[in-house]
Formats: sequence, C-alpha cells, structure tokens
Amino acid sequence: MSQIKKIGILTGGGDCPGLNAVIRAVVKTAIVKYKLEVVGIKKGYHGLYHKDFIPLTLENVQEIISEGGTILKSSNKDNLFKYPIRNEKGDIVKKEGEIIYEDVSHVAVENLKEAGIDALFILGGDGTLTSGRDFARLGVNVIGIPKTIDNDLSCTDYTYGFDTAINVVSDSLDRLRTTAKSHGRIMVAEVMGRGAGWLTLHGGIAGAADVILIPEIPYDINKVADKIKGDFEKGKDFAIVAVAEGAKPKDGEAVILKVREDSPDPIRLGGIANVVADQLEELCNNEARATQLGHTQRGGSTSAHDRVLSSRYGCAAVEYAMQGKFGNMVVLRGDKIECESLENVIGRGNKLVPVNCELVEMAKAIGVCFGD
Repeated sequence: MSQIKKIGILTGGGDCPGLNAVIRAVVKTAIVKYKLEVVGIKKGYHGLYHKDFIPLTLENVQEIISEGGTILKSSNKDNLFKYPIRNEKGDIVKKEGEIIYEDVSHVAVENLKEAGIDALFILGGDGTLTSGRDFARLGVNVIGIPKTIDNDLSCTDYTYGFDTAINVVSDSLDRLRTTAKSHGRIMVAEVMGRGAGWLTLHGGIAGAADVILIPEIPYDINKVADKIKGDFEKGKDFAIVAVAEGAKPKDGEAVILKVREDSPDPIRLGGIANVVADQLEELCNNEARATQLGHTQRGGSTSAHDRVLSSRYGCAAVEYAMQGKFGNMVVLRGDKIECESLENVIGRGNKLVPVNCELVEMAKAIGVCFGD
C-alpha cells in the first residue's frame, strides 16, 4: 500500500461536463475510505505555478455531481515546460516578434513538495496529460483522468464529457429540424471535435442527420449536394447536415478561425459550416443556413451516464494511487476500468474514427452521406 497522505487535484484545458463529478468522487473516496487530506489547485497548471491551493472537503464537493464546468476553474494557456516569459506588468515578452519561453516545471515540483502533496491527480485531455507525463518523468506521482468531449484520447474507449456533448448535439439537431421542416431549408450544424469526428458521428447519428462530415473522411461537396437533391426529388424538402469543425474537402484543408500565440494549442478551427452552407445553397438552389453549436456542447448539467463514468474514474484513480500505480491514466475498456501508462497514452497520438468502422458503415446503410 502506497504511503500517500495528501493529494492534489487540478483540472486543465477546456472545461468539460463531468469534471466536478470526478472531483467529487476523488475527494469522497480519498477522505471516506483512506482518511487522506485533499487539496484543490485552481486554474490548472497556472495555480500549480502560483501556489493557488485550496482545501477540498466532503462539504464543498457534496452537491457538485450534476454541475457542468469545474469548481477548480481551468486554463489552457499554461504549459509550464514552455511558459511565456512576462515582464513586471504581466505582459508577454517578445524578441523580434517571437514569444520567449522558459521551462518553469521545477517551480511546480518544488511547490508540490512545499505543500506536502504526495500525489497529483490531473484531469485533462491530450495537452494537459502531455504535461502530466512530463511531470511523471520528473518524479512526480501522477495519476491522469481522461477528460474531453472530443473522445480522442487513445487507450480508452470513452472519456467523460463525451456523452453529455452527444446529447447536446442530438438535441440541437432536433431543434434545427423543426426550422428546417417549417421553411424547407438545409440546416448545417458545426460540431466541435478538433481533428477527430467522434462527436459529430455519434451526435449526427443520434440527431438523424442526412449528411455527416468528419475530418477522417475528406468530402466532395458535389456528392453532398447530389445526396440532398436526390432526397428533394423523392419529396423531402429539407436537410440536416452535421459537420465537424475539422472536416475538410478532398484536396483541401480545414477552416482556421484564428491562431492564438499564447496557447499550447494555438490553432482554433471554425467556420466550416458557413462554407458548406454557402456551397450547398448554390449547388442545390435551396436556402441553407449555418449554425455553430460552439461552447453549448461543453455546458449545462452533466448527463447521468457521464456522472456514473466520472465517479468510476475518480474512485479508481484513488485506488491506483494507493496501490502506487503512478504515471498512469485510468481508462475504460469495454465495461472495465483499468489503467494505462501515460507514456503509451500520449505516445500513440489522438484516437481518430476508423473510416470503415461499424458506426460509419451502419450510418451509410441507413442512407447517411459522408461526402465520399
């Protein structure tokens, strides 16, 4: 049994449904079963660097299982292994137009030692857990817990937050359908997911989309238009298109909304729905409208499925820590919670949709067009 007495928890990257449920499960398991002291680290690695620590007790996590977001706040701009140097005013320092970075990870390690934190629980996606792996290499006792609505982390079947986001996408497509049917329009919904199409695929199927465009399957807009025009010729007068933000046409690139220099993940995708809607309006000679679902997919009450999965992940994370299984991420395989080395998780890159997987083939069998 590991000699752990005090643990720290941080949430990094984008907010995500289920974060609070994981925090609650970690805190309750740590205190109720093992009598551990628990510390929350505010704003992810930013708080780890600036020693922004708060006590976590049974009382302040008791009612948070259903809440979206994170009570610990989050930040996706603080890679302590590549940290922007700032001047006394707090402005980022540049040299010849380029941001100057330094490795301040040693400060974080010392802060953990000074606070007496024996193990660090990191709730995050690929960027946050990449730093988690790097801290593990420095000797920090790290346990990763897989968070992302994109479901693109390798080695686990599902991440928490994914199911809630699917429900938002599905509900949004249902709502767009009422307008599409009323006005005889083509409605194009842009879905998050970065370079992975899991959310668009699941949400599109659940929301009965006629067309699903995902990054893994480059599309031909003419084939998409042919599908919609064919449906119109059969008497249907509307169409629902679900397009992933990272979808791209054959021989084309994804649409970039902007580039954030101060972020470890600088490329911001967005705008593909407008492009697709404009093209379909012209090709189909039918009114088309675009809707970006945006951050609605991350917000709101956490689904029952994600509350259960998050609780399982949180409890298992404490158990693995007490067994001394550090440098690992808890994962779901089938219906079993296991753990996998962070070296393997990060080393394999993002998990993408296999182009011939059962879900894609099923969707095609019921008439969904992928533009290929």
